[in-house]
Parts: sequence; C-alpha cells; structure tokens
Amino acid sequence: MTEILVQAATEEQVSPAGRVVEHPAWPRLKDAVEQIRPWQSEDGSIDFDAEGAPGRADAEAAVRRVTEAVRELSPLLPHDAAYHQALVEDLHAWADGGFAVPDFLDSLLAFQPAADRRDGLQHLVVFPMYTQNGNPDRNLEAVVLRMVWPDWLAELERTRYDNPLFCGITFEDFTAGYDTNSAVLFPETIAVRQAPERFTWGGIFCDREAARFRRVTAAAVDILGLDLPEDIAAMVHDQKRCQDAFVLWDMVHDRTHSHGDLPFDPFMIKQRQPFWMYGLEELRCDLTAFKEAVKLEADGVPQARDVQYAVLFDRMFRFPVTGERVRNYDGLGGQLLFAYLHKHDVVRWTDNKLHIDWQRAPQVTNELCAEIEKLYRDGIDRPKLVHWFAGYELVATYLAPHPGSTWAKGPDALDLTQPPRKLVDDVLPDEFPLSMFYEALSKKLKNVIASTKGITADGAERVAA
Repeated sequence: MTEILVQAATEEQVSPAGRVVEHPAWPRLKDAVEQIRPWQSEDGSIDFDAEGAPGRADAEAAVRRVTEAVRELSPLLPHDAAYHQALVEDLHAWADGGFAVPDFLDSLLAFQPAADRRDGLQHLVVFPMYTQNGNPDRNLEAVVLRMVWPDWLAELERTRYDNPLFCGITFEDFTAGYDTNSAVLFPETIAVRQAPERFTWGGIFCDREAARFRRVTAAAVDILGLDLPEDIAAMVHDQKRCQDAFVLWDMVHDRTHSHGDLPFDPFMIKQRQPFWMYGLEELRCDLTAFKEAVKLEADGVPQARDVQYAVLFDRMFRFPVTGERVRNYDGLGGQLLFAYLHKHDVVRWTDNKLHIDWQRAPQVTNELCAEIEKLYRDGIDRPKLVHWFAGYELVATYLAPHPGSTWAKGPDALDLTQPPRKLVDDVLPDEFPLSMFYEALSKKLKNVIASTKGITADGAERVAA
C-alpha cells in the first residue's frame, strides 16, 4: 500500500490541479462515510450489540470502500501522500481492532497543512472527530478544502502578524458533520489515544464565515433601516471581499490569544471560569483585530476597512442573537460591544431606525479594546476571584445583570470559603439577559440565522442573485 501511494504521488501525468470533488471516487467516499456515521457511538466506536447495528462484515466493507476511495484520490494530492498513507493504516487498525474507540494519532501527526500554505492548494481530510458548533460526537467525517493564502496575506503574516499554525481554508465539499454551523477544522477535535505534545495547525473556513455574515448582515440592515455607506454596502454584497476580510480577521484574532498582557492561560482549556471571562477574551481578540485593521487602513491595506465593519456587524447583529442563552459568551461579547457604542452615542436607535456615527466608530471601538486591555494588565496583580469580579464590573457597567443574580449583589452574597471554581456554580445560565432591543431583533432574525446552517460561498451567491 505504501508503494502504491508513493508511486501515484510521483507520476507525472497526475495533475494536482484536478478537483477532488469531480473525481468519481469522491461520491463513493462520501457515501461510505455517511453509511458509517450512524453506526457510531458518541466516542466514535461501533457497538455491534446495539439495536440497528450493522454486522461486523458490513462495517469492514464500508471502511474498505473509504480506503479504496482515498487511494484513488490521493494521486491528485501528492503533498498529502504521507497523510493518506497513515490514514489508510489508521482505518485498517480501527477495523482490525473491532471498531473500538478510534485512534487516528498517527494520521493526525502526518497531516501538516500549515507547512505548505500555497493559495488554492487542495486537501482531502478524513478523521473521526466532532465538529465544533456542529456535531458533538466523534463521527467519521470527510471534507475537501482549499487553502486561502494570497500573497498580501502571506506578506502580512511574515512581516507583522506571525502565525505559522494558522490556515485560512474554504469548503469544496463535506459530509454531514459539516452540514452544520461549524466553521473550523481543529486538530484537538480528532479522536486520538493521547494528545500530541503540541498542535501544529488550525483551520478556519472563511467562506462559511463570509457567507453567513453576508446573509445575516443584509437582513439586519433591512430590518433596522440602517443606511450603509456605498463602499460598505458593496462589501456586504461581495463574497470575495468578505472572505478576504474574515481570513485577515481570523489570522490576527487567532494569534492574539497568546499575545498581550495575559493574567491567565488565554485558551482557558483546563480552567473553570465564569462565562463572562471567556466572552471578554474572545471580544479582546476581535477588538485587537479591529484595532490592527485601523492601523492597516492608515497604511493603505485595502482589506483593512472591510475587517472593521465585518467585526462591528458580525459582533452587533449576529453574535448576540445566535445560539442558546446558556453561558453564551460570544453573545455576551456582542451585547457588550453594542451597549458600549450605544452609551457613547456611536449607535442610536431612534424612530425605529439604527444610526451609526461612521466617523467615531473606530475611535470608540478602540476605547473599549483599551478598557479590556487595562483589565488584563491590572489582573496580573490580582487574585483570581478579584479578577473575576473586576471583569464582572466591567461588563455590568454597560449591561444590566439578571435581577436574580447572586454575583450582582457582590462578594458578600457569595460563600467565599469555597474555592473560586465552586463559585462558578452561582453564576446564572443567562447572567446578562438580552435587552429589549435584542429580544425584538432576535425574533426577526432567528429564521435568517437558522437558514445559514451548512452555508457555503455558493449558497451565499445564490441568495445574492
């Protein structure tokens, strides 16, 4: 098998430019994966004693169809030959092991997309994984994607925003786990026997982000009667411009998690903290991207102005009214940005129309970023619980807490003999409820937001047409 893949990858007649999704092996691979997915348990294993479970021979035959399709498609992608070789071996090992909890560590380590970020480069990816904001179970998924790495972005990464692990990507096609709201491909979602010492890449689908942004923003602008300047209106109707804005936004956001005055692990992977602290961290990263975009606009980078309005509109229109109200930290960040701009008279809701002071918006948005940065800088000298209260105070300055909140009553209302992580239990699921403005907007936007499930650039263009 190794010899077959290596030989295929070096044959001169194979064109790496051929589209994987147009090859007859791709629909066969998709069908086989979709057959396997319903058989799998939450952890990715197959319980052959469960009701409706397949026979062992049926599962082995389906995996065989996947490996055969990977072998056929691999010659189109010589840069992924080592990964596809390891993938086939991991699939065989899963089958030979009786379809227990899958372990695809070897193929994960062989997949290194950040090592070659050529613009337009295709990848065929197959892993047992959950899809963030999509399917929580570790099902087998297959996705064909392309790298987004234009020269202007590569130059900014090289000279100003070093982020060697970041991969901007777009969809070509995918299985059911990505027919969801998921817009990321992260290695930590993949089923492995042990986490690698470090992750070496992370991918964000800028085409889905842009398409979702365009549909929701266009609807919100119409609902709110917002008059857009001509260049901003043109950007909202241009998928390519929006993709460029999101890939730059994502690259700066991603690196910000490990840059700046950080009083705690910015990723908070193993920490239990109140959800407003997660909300402030995500908002800090977005507002840092906004701040850098203001600088880049002054330096003549054409994508920079689009980044600013992508951040403002996505944060103010989509984030607050997307998802459940249970510990919705991204929603909280969007509410905070709108309230801050409203209280500083940058946005006005008058005569049932939204008005934005386009001249003052960059300055005041950067002022909110500065407040969060000061919170972080001061937090380095604070105990954890004091820092949490400082974060709460910042949010509560602009957003009204739930009237039944224990945290809103201050430290005297909490049992401070408990460790900080236990006090998180006293946080309400919706500590900062939606304002009346957002309650009304949510009712009018909910169907639009629901319609963006599984959206791609093609879907956005069909709606625009």
